[in-house]
Amino acid sequence: MTVQHQLRGTGVALVTPFAKDGSVDFTALGKVIDHVIKGGIDYLITLGTTGETPTLSKEEKIAIIEFTFSHTADRVPIIVGVGGNNTAEVISDLQNLPLAKALAILSVSPFYNKPSQEGLYQHYKTIAAASPKPVILYNVPGRTGQNMSAATTIRLAKDCPNVVGIKEASGDMAQCMHILRDAPPSFVVISGDDLLALPQIACGMQGVISVAANAYPFEFSNMVRACLAGDFVNAKVMNDPLIELYAIMFAENNPSGVKAFMHQMGLLENEVRLPEVPLSEPVYSRVKTYFSIS
Repeated sequence: MTVQHQLRGTGVALVTPFAKDGSVDFTALGKVIDHVIKGGIDYLITLGTTGETPTLSKEEKIAIIEFTFSHTADRVPIIVGVGGNNTAEVISDLQNLPLAKALAILSVSPFYNKPSQEGLYQHYKTIAAASPKPVILYNVPGRTGQNMSAATTIRLAKDCPNVVGIKEASGDMAQCMHILRDAPPSFVVISGDDLLALPQIACGMQGVISVAANAYPFEFSNMVRACLAGDFVNAKVMNDPLIELYAIMFAENNPSGVKAFMHQMGLLENEVRLPEVPLSEPVYSRVKTYFSIS
């Protein structure tokens, strides 16, 4: 089975559970992994943005990767987030992190630096040449401060054999359609927006890397499967109740929103690391209300 085929469907950008003392809660991480796999997701992403990766030490990152592979026990493929705004450091991580069992790496665009389109191209071209695993680009300008244009994405897709796809989270439907029109047939375009997953799959995306599926893997993955089967009537029926969930979940920040839902489910403590903070009480009360009426 090709990497591209395995990226079809629902991936989950795993949260990193923390104990009340701030340490990584591996017991809870195991519960979350079991929860999403039982819920029917297709693959996992560890050390993505939702995992609060910028706040993790290198030792914690290695321990999380090793635990995730061990606990998952080959039940689903695993992608490891390896990105940053220092190209040389990303190359070092590719050489030193335990990636042997990874299906691919997910590499976020450089943040804060705001490189030009040529800078983005050279950054990813360098990573692709050094990576021991296939590379999935990750464009999320709301977090990085710089959009990667459709033209740059297509250029990378055509020039770098090791670049197999993109998690596209610009929220720009016109940009998404340009990528889908011009990308090579083997290039996988994955939604990075839970709210837009349905219309983006309708345009031709092959799935989504989801935040919400940490909490609601069954509901979300079934909606994505219906979309991929072309059954958009039933997909809409499944997605409509989730729209309010998305609104609450992303009202303040990620992953504080999804962690609040997961805490209500008994999956983890309601803990995040600074500079993130838990949801404010007014928004958290909406989470509690959602559970009381759902």
